[in-house]
Amino acid sequence: MITGLAHVNLSVPAGTLGLAREFYGDTLGLAPRPVPQLQKDSLAWFDIASSGQQVHIAHGREVDFASEHALTSPRHPCFKLETPEKLLELQRRIWTHFEKGGESAPRECDRPGGENSGDKGVEYPTRFFARDYAGNRLEFSL
Repeated sequence: MITGLAHVNLSVPAGTLGLAREFYGDTLGLAPRPVPQLQKDSLAWFDIASSGQQVHIAHGREVDFASEHALTSPRHPCFKLETPEKLLELQRRIWTHFEKGGESAPRECDRPGGENSGDKGVEYPTRFFARDYAGNRLEFSL
């Protein structure tokens, strides 16, 4: 039986692992983790707190990251936060990075205090969405 999630793997353009380290490490606050020595130039791994769960970043294959499809794909991981205050704090940090810009900046982010860009309904918890620098959609929720 499945007991949890070991990791999610997200794709980014070749040569942008440094940007992944900036966004996922610095902006999202995930802890970098060593990758297999033979793959150090093609992977970046991050721990999600002490949960045993991880986010893996790898170079995408046969994906046109500049295409409109890369910016609109609904596929995404959802990262869970402990409290509404922590959720808002992270949203503000991502929004600040979005406004500041730069190569590792997210392409999109729901504005803190604004309406989230996901589906609406009472079934959905408090949440927001962003797209990383490569166009991967990310959800953050309670």
